[in-house]
Amino acid sequence: MSRRTLFRRLALLATALTLGVVVLGGYVRLSDAGLGCPDWPGCYGHWVVPAGPETVEQANALYPERPLEAAKGWKEMVHRYFAGTLGLLVLALALIALRNRREPSQPVALPVFLVALIIFQSILGMWTVTWQLKPVVVMAHLLGGLSTLGLLAWLTLRQSGWWQGTRRASSGLRWAALIGLLVVVAQIALGGWTSANYAALACTDFPTCHQQWWPEADFDEAFVLWRGLGANYEYGVLDNPARVAIQLTHRIGAVVTAAYLLALAALVLRSGHVVTRGLAWAMLGLLALQFSLGIANVLLSLPLPVAVAHNAGAALLLLSLITLNHSLRPPPTLGCSPTTPSEA
Repeated sequence: MSRRTLFRRLALLATALTLGVVVLGGYVRLSDAGLGCPDWPGCYGHWVVPAGPETVEQANALYPERPLEAAKGWKEMVHRYFAGTLGLLVLALALIALRNRREPSQPVALPVFLVALIIFQSILGMWTVTWQLKPVVVMAHLLGGLSTLGLLAWLTLRQSGWWQGTRRASSGLRWAALIGLLVVVAQIALGGWTSANYAALACTDFPTCHQQWWPEADFDEAFVLWRGLGANYEYGVLDNPARVAIQLTHRIGAVVTAAYLLALAALVLRSGHVVTRGLAWAMLGLLALQFSLGIANVLLSLPLPVAVAHNAGAALLLLSLITLNHSLRPPPTLGCSPTTPSEA
């Protein structure tokens, strides 16, 4: 196997693993296991969750304010094991890229940058625990994970040549697709802020909130990013009007995102290219799924499977926008593959 083939396969594997890590991270957060291990990188001073009576007693003595809950501890540690494996894969990608740096088609800067991003993600993961689920750190950790996913997906697509579209796409359509990607990122950030502040159930009805179209909301308190250190943010510290403000903003963002993506899909579907049309339909399907899951979260009081699926749907919607942007900008060195579906 050539080093280039190995690089492509490792990039694909790393992308799939990152998607799993992002979804698993959402599951850990939504099942209230984010502080299942109050230390980092181990768990109560061990590399596995303490199990025996003696080690459990030692763990509880070490952190008397947070007695060991083994189920939550294992959720957190499994997430860390997967994240650690991802770090090793990304490091391998960077080493292969450096070794192949003289090949014209070998990207080097992006794999090396991904190593730095993974290191920063590890620091954010540590701060998430040691700063007791501080919302700005939790949201940054989510965005860092999705940035890793997006960049690995872009790297994989550029190296594989999959889903190549047309060079005839107008610059306007390309800009529209890029803006669509940024809109989705902004909405994901709002979703992360909603989750980190435990505001998902600030409104328990839909489309109204507390049976009102515009209930009491405290926007001044809702978006204060830094509140100092030392507080425990588990289950949130904001009063209900501030949480309502966050929930309302997330809902407005969802409407804006949906409207923009519908318009973008209409533009792409008129472009006349088989690949990009298929991606537009996939994007619309994921958008409808996300909207449905968001409404179900409110009406069903945030059931864990639905909440986790909503997180996974956000990641998949992001991937669909990244793939669309790739399709509208075929790599210069690869051109349009002979296996790419022909123009309609």
